[in-house]
This record gives sequence, structure tokens and C-alpha cells, in this order.
Amino acid sequence: MSKTGQKKAIVIGAGAGGIATAARLAKSGFAVTVLEKNSFTGGRCSLIHHDGYRFDQGPSLLLLPKLFREAFYDLDTTLEAEGVELLRCPTNYNVWFSDGENFELSTDLARMKDQIERWEGKDGFERYLAWLREAHQHYELSVSDVLHKNFTSWWDLANPSFVWTGLKLHPLHSIWNRASIYFWTERLRRVFTFATMYMGMSPFDAPATYSLLQYTELAEGIWYPRGGFHSVLAALARVAERLGVEFRLNTAVSEVLTTADGQTANGVRLASGERLDADVVVVNADLVYAYSNLFPQTAATKKFAASLRERAGSCSSISFYWSLDRKVPELQTHNIFLADEFRESFDDIFTKQSLPVEPSFYINVPSRIDPTAAPDGRDAVIALVPTGHLLKSKGHPKSATTENGMLRDQDWPALVERARKSVLSTIEARTGCAPLQGLIRHEIINDPFTWEDKFNLDKGSILGLSHSFFNVLKFRPATRAVGLANAYFVGASTHPGTGVPIVLAGAKITAEQILADRGLAPGWQTHPDQLVDLGVPQNRDTKMLDRVRRPLFWPAVLVALFAAWFALAVYYWTPLVALRR
Repeated sequence: MSKTGQKKAIVIGAGAGGIATAARLAKSGFAVTVLEKNSFTGGRCSLIHHDGYRFDQGPSLLLLPKLFREAFYDLDTTLEAEGVELLRCPTNYNVWFSDGENFELSTDLARMKDQIERWEGKDGFERYLAWLREAHQHYELSVSDVLHKNFTSWWDLANPSFVWTGLKLHPLHSIWNRASIYFWTERLRRVFTFATMYMGMSPFDAPATYSLLQYTELAEGIWYPRGGFHSVLAALARVAERLGVEFRLNTAVSEVLTTADGQTANGVRLASGERLDADVVVVNADLVYAYSNLFPQTAATKKFAASLRERAGSCSSISFYWSLDRKVPELQTHNIFLADEFRESFDDIFTKQSLPVEPSFYINVPSRIDPTAAPDGRDAVIALVPTGHLLKSKGHPKSATTENGMLRDQDWPALVERARKSVLSTIEARTGCAPLQGLIRHEIINDPFTWEDKFNLDKGSILGLSHSFFNVLKFRPATRAVGLANAYFVGASTHPGTGVPIVLAGAKITAEQILADRGLAPGWQTHPDQLVDLGVPQNRDTKMLDRVRRPLFWPAVLVALFAAWFALAVYYWTPLVALRR
């Protein structure tokens, strides 16, 4: 029950963005109810359990830890205070190639130096450091000028200061093109570009800005929350509940309700028929799905929904969750198996919307870093195989379709079987491990239809809309709903984009926009550098040894001006002296 005069907010969806936005609004004085269709919180950041085995359904590694810490800090707590223990993976990835070679990506600079020089010589390591410097700039500028800012008008994009920043982010270059400047072998170009799979994009299309993802892995490391990724979202949900947020699970929303003129959201209707009134409705459900299925179909929303369905989506995946009856020591926590036909495999996914003949894939063994993920002496293994998304939105038949003369194979049972065989044979051939098929005690599968049915992801695109140039910043669907007042979005397909840390940053943007629209101040610091729990001493300027002293600028300028004057004087004075003689 809300206090008299207290604003009410309803959040549709208990994913990372929904939980974080609910907590922020509650901290700012709102009475908040979160409605979740499933029986669990976390959305794709949820867990699958089977007979003592535990699997992360979606994300299985934690990147950009500062953004996680910021979310908890703004709510007056920390990850550690909420019982979240982050385990640092000793090796980021083992990247396996078909020729028997592998490359271990690591924060260990000496290890990286040895490997890079092996393939590209001593100059190669120098170029690697130059690439790190550029990626560091992408990281810092993205955090300060993109992930903590909303783009509500075209001026935000055209502002000269942002244009200058934008040029430094190389948005018109692909990750592959920028990597090719610094890495001169095909092997290392692949090693330093495959991470675009995090965004469900091809490295040949993804803007170079996103090298920040691999940078944060190499500079800050890869982390795994003990107990599974969901432990972070569970902790955030507990914080939200302490702030007064009510979570209603197994509660599907059938529509967003509006005032009589259809212009303003004022509540929701549940699938059960119950009506809930609200001053603000925040949608953490898939944005494309929401515009087509939850919003009133006015002329404005219909037009926008149709345009969204035409936009490029991220890929989908066939994911296997295997309970093994023993350990497979050849596999590390995170393993990448890259296709020989690297570019062609991405074209199969993003151009043909199909499963590549030879897919690249990711293998996660959570029990390698956290033994609680499997019974003693056994391994839990997750295989994620990127594939094309579905041809049509929910409700269309699972059949093959021909479009523009191209066969779009929708025989998913056959594709799943082909993916399984490819994964098992590739792992065995490249690592030399024992045959895995006989070790699998139990198998769970998520295919594109699973992602669509369970999480209402349009066409089963696991990471929402694409992050191509015309799908980011002001081009990306806004956090404030089109054609419907008092309705807002948070999540993968709205600004700033996909990925759990990015969505957590987006929750701050959405919450601040809601509060600003009502003339209310947020209950937290609005500056991203106010992160006292990150180990940065707050009194560093009070101690002589810790004062920051930048190199003096004006003396250098004066010296340069004097040198220029002296050179000009000599240049003009020498001929005059000669004439006088």
C-alpha cells in the first residue's frame, strides 16, 4: 500500500534493467511493483538447475565491474555487503584453432607478450600496446559520454563537443578494420575481434567503438559470481525489496492501459484480467515485442512498431546445457572455438539467418572456477552456438521459407542436431579430450523458439536490436516511449544498449529521466566518478604525496613562442646585416 500522495510505478519485467530501475525509483520515493511473467527474477540472467548441476541460462561472465559497483553504490550498499563474491578467472579465454594451435587471452602482460611475439614478432607486441591505448580511449569515452548520458534530441548527437568525442570512438570503422591496423596476422585479428558475439554482431559490421569490451577483459579481467551470475541480480532484488519494491512473479501483463484519449499510460492489465493503476509504467520486456503486443495500437505506435520489426536484430543461439559424469580438464572456464571460414560463418548468421556450415562457438565450464556448479568430480558444461534469428515474429509456423530467392531453413530439430555434432566433434579434435557424447548424463536445449517463448524476445534475437551505426545513440529507440506519455523503456533494445553492465547503466538513465520529467531529484549522485567503493581514496588531495600535479603547460608555451621569435629574428636579421656591409 502506497503512502498518500506517493507516486506509483509499475515495472514490466524483472530482468537486470527492471530490477535496477525499480530499486532506483523506490529510493527516490516511488511505490514500485515489478511484474514478471516467469517464476524467477533476472530474465536471461537466470539459472537452470538439474540434479546438482547449475547452469547460467544467459551471461556466464562479468565484465565492466565498475558499472555493477556503481549500481550498488547508488543504492547505499556494495556487492560485498550483499554477499556477492566475485571470482577472477586466471585465464580469460582459451581460443582454439583447427590447426592445433591455441591462444590464451589473459590480463598477464608477460604471458600476452610471449604469445603475441610468437606470432607477430617484437613489433607485434608494440602494436598490441597501441591497440590497448586506442581501446582504452574507447572505453573511457564510452563510459563518460555514452553510457551515462541520454540522447533525447538530435542536438545531443550534433553537439560539437560530442562530435569531437564521437570521432575518437571510430564509429564508422568496423572492429575488424581497426584491429587489422594493429594485428597483421589473420590469427590475431580473429583473436581480438571475436568478442562482438557479446553483442550478437559480426566483427565485420560492429563499430570499432566496441573494442572496449575486449579492453575491459584485458585490463580489468573476467569475473564470475560465486553461485552463478544470477547471484548479482538476486542481491540487487533484495536491495530493491528493502527499499519497498514489491515483486510479483508468475504475473504476465497483457496490455498497457491508457487514458481515454489513448495518449497517456496509466496502468496495466494482467493476463488474469486484474487492473493495476500507476503514474509511471516502465517496460523491461523486449522493446520490439512491447510496441507490437503491449501498447495500444494507435497510428503512432503501429507505425513505430512496424519500423522496429524491419530493423536489424542481433543473432540468436542454440545453447546446450550438459551434465557430465566426470571432469574434462582440457577445457578451461571460458573456451572459444573459431571456424576456419571465419568471415563466411558470420555471413551465414547475419546475412542468411542460418546456422553456419562450420560454426564458431563458446564453451563455458562454470564448475572449473566455481565447484558448486556441479557434483564432486563432475563438470557442468554450457555450449553456446550463435545462429540466425527466426524469420518472423511469434506466432508464425516453424517451416522453411523462401525470401528474395534465399532459402531460410527453419527445420530447427535438424539444425540443433547438426550444431550438437559439430560442437562435440570440434572439441574432441582440437583439445584431444575423451569423446564427450558418452559423458553427457543429461541435456537441456535453448533454441531460438525457446528464447522467444520464455522471454518474449522478438524473433528469438538473444541480445535485442543490433548495434549497427544506425541503431545506437539517438538512432536507437528512446527510453521515453513514442506516442505514449508516462511510459518508459529500459533494457537491451533501448539506449544505451545490450549487455548486463550496459543495461544497469541504462537503468540509471531511465530512472533519472522519469524523475526529471516530474521535477524530482534522484536519491543518488548523478556523476559517474562518485564511486567511493572502487578503492579510489577520497581524501587523496589532502595528502602531500597524493596530490595530482599535472605538467606545467604555460612555461612550455612561452619557451616555444620565444624559440619561434628567435628563429624569425635570426632569419630576418641576417640578410639586413649583410646589406649594411
